[in-house]
Amino acid sequence: MAVKESRRGRTGHGAGSERTPEAVAAAAQLACVLEASAEKPGNITPRHDFADTSYEDMVRSAIALGPEVARASERGVGATVLACVEATRRVAGANTNLGIALLLAPLARAALAGGELRPRVAETLGALTLDDARDAYEAIRRAGAGGLDEPVEHDVRDAPTVGLREAMAAAADRDSIAREYATGFAITFDRGVPALDRALGAGLPPRAAIVELFLELLAAVPDTLIARKRGRGEAERVSSAAAAVLQTGGVRTDMGRDAIGGLDAMLRRDGNALNPGTTADLVTAVLFVAALDGRL
Repeated sequence: MAVKESRRGRTGHGAGSERTPEAVAAAAQLACVLEASAEKPGNITPRHDFADTSYEDMVRSAIALGPEVARASERGVGATVLACVEATRRVAGANTNLGIALLLAPLARAALAGGELRPRVAETLGALTLDDARDAYEAIRRAGAGGLDEPVEHDVRDAPTVGLREAMAAAADRDSIAREYATGFAITFDRGVPALDRALGAGLPPRAAIVELFLELLAAVPDTLIARKRGRGEAERVSSAAAAVLQTGGVRTDMGRDAIGGLDAMLRRDGNALNPGTTADLVTAVLFVAALDGRL
């Protein structure tokens, strides 16, 4: 534990260290692999595939994404999202990481700018353009994202008329990834990073800490993929169930681990209909920040 604390002290969250493209790529790949490898309820894990996507697809996608986020300083955020989706489609047949690409692209660009990460994220988001929106819309269409059947303002099926951040702000109430763009990644920095630090600081191994992080975020922020597919009420019910699991101890107690199993079974009914996929994407963003800063 002392080694981890010393490491965090050198490269911690507020540090202004320079980050190389290779380090950013490695952090992205590590974040994606760790997220997929943790036994998070209702998600693809080493023990649970989906009908159209396997754990191996997630690992291949993680590897493919790395070189694209490494180039985030060379092109716009939207272009990086599109490049990530294109690279992923070459190695996996389904949409494995659109949400992750949308979250990691601005974080990677900010990281490569040097200095303290969160202010750089704010600058990156503030500089988003109409071209970023065009590329991001194209990425969403190519990925075949689910739960987008209803027409909405700034619909991705239409040509964008505003910059990417403004488009995301319009979607913030119905999509947590869009909300991150609108709020400067408030869920990632204000909820996720502290939750991960608490779990690791308590001595939990990384994969257990990731499950606890996932439960903390799911309990606090109703999953917007579930809400789009099954309605806000169902998403809130899942959040209440996650909070109940944490109250029993979660990964830290036998009773809590049994409760995690029950939550997992509930989420996997009807062909994984209640997959908290947006929460998993948010977990990956937190892990990326943590990997950049030496927490993992």
